[in-house]
Amino acid sequence: MSVKESTQKSALLASQARITPAEYIQNYIKRVSSGDLGSIPIILGLLLIAVIFQWQNENFLTARNFVNLIVQMAGITTIAYGVVFVLLLGEIDLSIGYVSAVAAVTMTLLLREPSGWPWYAAMGLALLAVAGIGLFQGLIVTRFQVPSFVVTLAGLLAWNGVVLIMIGGAGTVIIQDKVIIGIANYFLPAVWGWIIAVAAVGGFAVVQVRHVLNRQRHNLPVTPMVIVIAQIVGLAVLSGIVVYVANQDRGVPFVGVILLVFLAGLSFLATRTPFGRYVYAVGGNKEAARRAGIPVERIRVIVFMISSVMAGFGGIILASRLRSVDTAAGGGNLLLNSIAAAVIGGTSLFGGSGRVSSAVLGALVIASVENGMGLLGLSSGVKFVVTGLVLLIAVLVDALSRQSRSQSGLA
Repeated sequence: MSVKESTQKSALLASQARITPAEYIQNYIKRVSSGDLGSIPIILGLLLIAVIFQWQNENFLTARNFVNLIVQMAGITTIAYGVVFVLLLGEIDLSIGYVSAVAAVTMTLLLREPSGWPWYAAMGLALLAVAGIGLFQGLIVTRFQVPSFVVTLAGLLAWNGVVLIMIGGAGTVIIQDKVIIGIANYFLPAVWGWIIAVAAVGGFAVVQVRHVLNRQRHNLPVTPMVIVIAQIVGLAVLSGIVVYVANQDRGVPFVGVILLVFLAGLSFLATRTPFGRYVYAVGGNKEAARRAGIPVERIRVIVFMISSVMAGFGGIILASRLRSVDTAAGGGNLLLNSIAAAVIGGTSLFGGSGRVSSAVLGALVIASVENGMGLLGLSSGVKFVVTGLVLLIAVLVDALSRQSRSQSGLA
């Protein structure tokens, strides 16, 4: 091929890769009409929840309750981050509740006086321990081809027993380390809230613009720059509202910054690295991924380790919020809420479809429902019923969306 022909071909590819804003919007409407609803149902659901609970109790949409909501959702959001990766594979991890408790109890016991460990060493060893749990369970699933449901159900029982043995007759163990307590109980000064918001929006802008320019260099279809700028502006407005409202009360919770860091890091891992692409490929079709040369079993093991480590972080956040651990750690509705958060947010139970950000949206729904019903003084039974109905609706929406995409030839 001559230089002239090569240049003409590159120019043709570049022209084909350019998508106008009007075409982008038309394609988006087509995807939605074909059943690819994305985050639309969850956003509409959040608006409906806010309207209903504010109507019933005027304290729901206050700055103080908003800050409380961020703190309340932090634990299950962190655990749900790991659940998203497991669900992307089409697997399940039922042990996350008590794995989170193993991390929290291990750290708390190591911190205990008189020979207490430094907070970073205690936390590090606790997370290393739960990473080992994930490795152990992942190897059983992959080496012996045992369904993850069975393996992690056994883990649920076993790690519950481990927690009870570790605490023994202590009942409740109080956390006295100020750094650990501050994870969920420290609030940023107003100016720092704005600084972090600007940094987050700036980082998002740099990543998005670089991604567009990189795809343009390779003559690949790209999102129109106008749309990218609109997304950046939208994030800036949302971040500004969050910081402004939080500063009307105690300020932005430090744990909210932690959630943001996890979201950015894990989203990058899932969408911008070979590992992330392998996870989606394995979840979409495991046999096809294996034939393509992807180390399927290694990917599955690593994902179970990610799930356990994020559960460990979540357990530490929950322990920080309560300033203690006890024999009930990891129990209650923690497991169900964490899985529900990922599913309600839009991660498919069938594998291969979902985003890390779905954990945030789903956890926000779960926390908002529980928070609102708490303000109304409703019983735990009603809370379970309502949360179950919300989860069922989310699964039905996912199933109907898949059927619609399949009929449209987009699945």
